[in-house]
Amino acid sequence: MLDHHLLDPIIEKIKNYLIDSQKDDLKVVNFHTPGELKEHINFTIPDQGIGEHEFLELIDKYLEFGVKTGNKQFLNQLYSGFNQPAFFGEVFTALTNTSMYTYEVAPVATSIETEMIRLMCSYAGYDNGNGIFLSGGSNANMIAMFSARNRMIPESRLEGYSKDEKLTAFVNERAHYSIETAANILGIGSKQVIKVKTDEHGMIIPEELQKEIKNSFERGEKPFFVVATCATTLLGAYDPIDKMAEITEKYGIWLHADGAFGGSLILSDQHRHLMNGIERTDSFSWNPHKLMNIPLICSTLLVKEKGVLQKNITDIDADYIFHNIDAIEDLGKKSIQCGRRVDAVKLWFAWKYFGIDGYQKRIDNLIDMSEYAEEIIKNSNELEMVSKRQSFALCFRYLPPNGQDLNEFNLQLREKLRKSGKSIVNFGHLGNTLTIRLVITNGEMSKVDVSRFFNNVLEVGKDLDCKGS
Repeated sequence: MLDHHLLDPIIEKIKNYLIDSQKDDLKVVNFHTPGELKEHINFTIPDQGIGEHEFLELIDKYLEFGVKTGNKQFLNQLYSGFNQPAFFGEVFTALTNTSMYTYEVAPVATSIETEMIRLMCSYAGYDNGNGIFLSGGSNANMIAMFSARNRMIPESRLEGYSKDEKLTAFVNERAHYSIETAANILGIGSKQVIKVKTDEHGMIIPEELQKEIKNSFERGEKPFFVVATCATTLLGAYDPIDKMAEITEKYGIWLHADGAFGGSLILSDQHRHLMNGIERTDSFSWNPHKLMNIPLICSTLLVKEKGVLQKNITDIDADYIFHNIDAIEDLGKKSIQCGRRVDAVKLWFAWKYFGIDGYQKRIDNLIDMSEYAEEIIKNSNELEMVSKRQSFALCFRYLPPNGQDLNEFNLQLREKLRKSGKSIVNFGHLGNTLTIRLVITNGEMSKVDVSRFFNNVLEVGKDLDCKGS
């Protein structure tokens, strides 16, 4: 165990890191190749433990060379920003180091998670709902598919799933890959996930969904699971839940809303119309570690009907853990995990701190900043939108004047910008077109931060222009 006198210098390092992270000139990353990093950090484990001085040096190096995701120029992934009350929740979660299977070992945390699930279900319109915190949106999507399979074939809980059942699932053609992974894990098979055509904005076409379901029935298959994506990864598109629900209700198919990226939009009175019909879904995955800026991992799966998650688990006979002696549900009975982190506390701390109104303003600000970014692109002679903005994601590219290959040029621009440490942004492909994807996910972003990003893009682009001409 570390000596107590090390606590003060470690706390000082945390304070300095937080202060530095607010500086406009701080690099998002001090980029080094893997080989170069090994010259600065010895990654091997020694036979004998290191001393206190070397331990403190390792902390400095980790912070120096790690990506600063709290920096407002970290625009690369679907999460970013630093949330101070949630950070404190994370610290105290690790400090107390409990698990979430029983009230006996986690009385306060169990009460907190129960309240967070109740509140989140109320936003989804799940009046008789329930849910669980779990280890990410991919896991949430898998448990939703697991639940749908068990409803379709209840005996599969005990007897297993037969390939002869020919279950089929249906998703937006740009849906997250976790749906295919879930089908693989559950023994259904990734080829049984049918990708449905989308319109020019990236939203699933309801008529195409109905056609694919009919074709599946005609092939002698059993359609059992449909996914409405609430913000696709690249375009930020929201599928039309209401229209999809009309189809799934007609055929008795489970409808799941994958809101791992954009589910937090439900907090906004102004913009939640993009999720109209959410109350008609059977389940809803929601990642507060994205748009709510909670430290990773903070994910939930909500289900419309109480008892669904418990039915997923084969009969539990484990009186060495579950004693049924407290007047509250032991959450482990509805989780496929036994040991489970206390991820609800950091969300609770943040929601308590900002309040209902405060979080609504943070989500509204994300859309405001996305609209401002779109305005900058449309008013620039050097930039163009590759697709229409749907929500928090903007797909655009730089237009070099000298006839260079657009895909190669924009890839070089992105790489040079990333390695400079000034801004980090991602890219993807729409058909054969490479697009830079900007995602606005930090609730504290301002117009100054957005403008700084585009100034950095234009600076790098013009530099590449000069070299290419």
